[in-house]
Amino acid sequence: MSDIFRFKQFAIKQGRCAMKVNTDGILLGAWTNLSDKNTALDIGTGTGIIAMMMAQRNTQMIIHALEIDADAFLQASENMVNSPYSEKLLCIHQPVQEYAKMADIKYDLIVSNPPFFSGGTFSLNENKASVRHTIKLSHFDLLSSVKLLLKDDGHFDVVLPYIEGLRFVEMAAQYDFGAVSITEVRPKKEKNIERLLIRLAPKHNGKCVTNELIVQETDEANEYTEDMKALTKDFYLFMD
Repeated sequence: MSDIFRFKQFAIKQGRCAMKVNTDGILLGAWTNLSDKNTALDIGTGTGIIAMMMAQRNTQMIIHALEIDADAFLQASENMVNSPYSEKLLCIHQPVQEYAKMADIKYDLIVSNPPFFSGGTFSLNENKASVRHTIKLSHFDLLSSVKLLLKDDGHFDVVLPYIEGLRFVEMAAQYDFGAVSITEVRPKKEKNIERLLIRLAPKHNGKCVTNELIVQETDEANEYTEDMKALTKDFYLFMD
C-alpha cells in the first residue's frame, strides 16, 4: 500500500500510522451531517482523514482532532498543516478521557471511527491491536467522554461493524443517547450488512430513520453504485 493516498483536494501521508486510509473512514467523513455545525471533534483521528474531509465539506467549521498514538499524531498534524484547510484544523495529542475532563469547549458534532473488537485474538502489531481492539478506549469511556463534550443539540456520528454497531446503540442508551439515523452498508446488493453509520443525539427518544448504502455494483475495481458515487465523488480521484 502506498504511503500517500491522494484525494481531489488533498493528500494523506500514512506511512507512520498503524491504520491506513480505509473505506470506513471515508464513508463516515462523507456521510456525517455538517449542516448548521460550527465546531467538530474527531476522536481517534489516525491519519486525519475524517477531519480533513469535514474541513473540505464545510470551510467555516472549526475542527479539533484527538490522537493518542505519537506517530499517528505527528502524521495527522503534518497532513493537516499541508492541507488547504490548515487554519481550521487542530490535532491534539491526548486521550479523550483526559481531554473531556479539561476541555473548555462543547462541540456541535463529534465523529469517531473507534476501536471495535472487544475480544478475540490480538494483533502482533501492538499499535494496530490498540486501534482495532478496545484496549485504550473502551466504548464505555468513549460514550462517557462524548457526553461531556457534546452540546445538548449536537450529534455524535460513528461507523462500526454491524454487530458491534447494534451493541453500541444499546450501550449508548445508558448514556442517554438515542439513534437518530442509521445507514446500513452492504459491499454489494446480495451481501450481508457489514457496517453501520450511526447518528446519535442526546435525549433523543424519537424515531430512528434507517436506510441502506450499497457500495459496489460488481466485484470489478471502481464499479461503484450511483449512491456511493454521489456520496464520495468530491473526494475520490476516479469519480466524476
